[in-house]
Amino acid sequence: MSALPVRQWREAKPICVIRMNMLRYDFSPRVVAFTTTREGGVSLGAYASMNVNPFCGDRPEQVAENRRRLCAALGIASARLVFPHQTHTSNVRRVDSTTLPDALDDVDAVFTTERNLCIGVSTADCLPLLLCHAEAGVVAAVHAGWRGTAGLIARATVEAMRDELGVDAAGLRVQMGPCIGLAAFEVGDEVCEQFRQAGFPMERVARRMGPRWHIDLQEANAWALEVAGVRAESIVRNPHCTFTEHGRFFSARRLGIASGRLLSGIMLR
Repeated sequence: MSALPVRQWREAKPICVIRMNMLRYDFSPRVVAFTTTREGGVSLGAYASMNVNPFCGDRPEQVAENRRRLCAALGIASARLVFPHQTHTSNVRRVDSTTLPDALDDVDAVFTTERNLCIGVSTADCLPLLLCHAEAGVVAAVHAGWRGTAGLIARATVEAMRDELGVDAAGLRVQMGPCIGLAAFEVGDEVCEQFRQAGFPMERVARRMGPRWHIDLQEANAWALEVAGVRAESIVRNPHCTFTEHGRFFSARRLGIASGRLLSGIMLR
């Protein structure tokens, strides 16, 4: 089998009559994949303006309006947008339109085979991963902060898709969303030790910069995906750093925890 071409990210264009400033990713004509930016909503202050996450302290009525706008842009009903209450676990769940909200507590990765159901994860420095196997008709969204990354959530997601649906990892394509970059992501020695204990190749995923260690979330998750059987050429990295570009993307390290979240979503048409 020939190698899959490496796809590059491209800026979003309006999906329909509602204008949304998003990054749009190219998987296939029958897959919609995106990451929202801070623009296009009604939230204020550190939540300004496009925050659809109800768990970070924003006003519920503003979150609801932002969600309405996003779903209108995607051409789906509000109930067709599903994302979990993330708690930095390595828990993965298959979802469909019958999945109850309580079943999404303490979940950091979701996957589905249901069409016109947009699944996603919210981030503000952590790394979002969007996975697609077009032939198998399955998509996934993964929230990979440093804890989830060290807990190998990327590998766990691929394995869950394989175990429940027989998905061949070699046929998966992966798009990474905006996250905090290597130069900005300073960590303590104890964090590096967790990665080392988990078996990560430290020369690939970490670098000493001055007195502190720095972790590369994109490289760490690329390694975990490759270990799970995903082809290296099928993993597309993202050029944006949320910390340095905090005017465009939410960054908890720059704005504080009480701030908005980006949503990275994917949907089969």
